Amino acid sequence: MNLIASAPSYTAFEGHRILAAGPLAEVALAVKQAQGSQNGQALLVFQDGTGQQTDLDLSGDDAQIIARHTPPPTADAPAAEPDAAADAAETAPRGRGRPKLGVVPREVTLLPRHWDWLGAQPGGASVALRKLVEQARRENEARDQQRQRQEAAYRFMSSMAGNLAGFEEATRALYAEDRDRFAQCLATWPQDVRAYAMSLAWPTTIETEWN
Repeated sequence: MNLIASAPSYTAFEGHRILAAGPLAEVALAVKQAQGSQNGQALLVFQDGTGQQTDLDLSGDDAQIIARHTPPPTADAPAAEPDAAADAAETAPRGRGRPKLGVVPREVTLLPRHWDWLGAQPGGASVALRKLVEQARRENEARDQQRQRQEAAYRFMSSMAGNLAGFEEATRALYAEDRDRFAQCLATWPQDVRAYAMSLAWPTTIETEWN
């Protein structure tokens, strides 16, 4: 069984300056070391890509900190397509119990006409619902990614830049998808804060384009 390195990366800020970036265990060690400097700067850690602030448990020695902040290895997913397998199992004759294919049963409340339509579809209601959800995911992928980018940038900005000049205008530009205006509002912010916020809001942006 192969193992994949799918753990997210993190960035630690010491005040408005990036202290460390990388796997959580490495960032945690850097934060612990910085705590001993007693320079009075706030130490905050953010998950890259989501802007979510992350709490660390820095008790114990370095080995304990590394073990605590190292995620367990994750096995490769099987090559088979789960949706196709689930659809086949749904339409195939079923013995006692349900197939173990990662299908999660939950209650869905629909009007009678909805159930009538779903029940008339090939494969039945479950197959039809899965296909509808997958279609909606594909059609809304770009909009969902935009929303996730905006939420990630706003989380970080709220924690690190709420008191900086231009924060409110930058927020409006962020949700208006106005990258140029967003960059202008961030122009006076500390370089590392500016660069990280921009990378969350528009991950493909190169800082030299707007520096």
